[in-house]
Amino acid sequence: MNEFLQQLINGLSIGSVYALMAVGYSLVYSIMNFSNFAHGGVIMFGAYFGYFFLKSLGLPFYMALLLAGGLAAILAVIVEKIAYSPLRRRNAPFLYYIISAMGASIFMENIVVATIGPTFLTYPNVISVEPIKLGNLSIGRLDLMMFIISAVSLILLVYIIDYTKVGKAIQATAYNMKASALMGINTDLIIIIVFALGGALAGIAGVLFGMKYTVYPQIGNITLKSFIAAVFGGLGSLPGAVIGSVLLGLIETLVSGYFSSQYRDLISFALLIFILIVRPVGLMGKVVEDKA
Repeated sequence: MNEFLQQLINGLSIGSVYALMAVGYSLVYSIMNFSNFAHGGVIMFGAYFGYFFLKSLGLPFYMALLLAGGLAAILAVIVEKIAYSPLRRRNAPFLYYIISAMGASIFMENIVVATIGPTFLTYPNVISVEPIKLGNLSIGRLDLMMFIISAVSLILLVYIIDYTKVGKAIQATAYNMKASALMGINTDLIIIIVFALGGALAGIAGVLFGMKYTVYPQIGNITLKSFIAAVFGGLGSLPGAVIGSVLLGLIETLVSGYFSSQYRDLISFALLIFILIVRPVGLMGKVVEDKA
């Protein structure tokens, strides 16, 4: 029983970081109707930003985290302006968006390889590695910090979406962009805000994931897990993205703990295929058209 509870604690920690990534996917999908595969590049840069601020500049952790999130938000907006905005003005098919997103992701990854290099970088210790003991359970301080930061970030996002004018405008634009524009909502500004919010969460997730493991140019590939989580919960649904992320984190941790870590990715992608076959809209998604 203690081992099971230990695995649950570890799964919640990883799942909370997946949630930060997945809600960025869902935010963009709800507005733009396509999967933003360049999201992984923003996560990668967030991890490098955090490493630079902590290791090279020696900034306090909270400042490095906020700066990494802010710069990642700016980067996400730049990606939108360069890779997606011209397509949006021409009413290009959604397939073009996906191709452009994949190209942007590959470009960002190779920029890092060419400038910083392909080597693995390790974050400095910003918190004690001594675990917190609760009876027979051991809770890593880093895992607990990851969960708290992720939870606070998600709560702030929910507040913005549900209780602010900007959030109501985002909801209206997600429901019907053309009707929202006719009602006076600046949909171009809303798109920028959505990319900035998703980018900020991606930057925070990149820092947390880099602290948990290491930083390298392909770290953005972890965004495939957030995509699986978003599909699992229902693309376009923020609660679905969070629930799907937590469940995916728990499933992966339990599989690694009771079987082997070699089966972790196998189970994740098998779950994606199963969901797409059985319930393509996910746990909390809605049946819509023209989604790609």
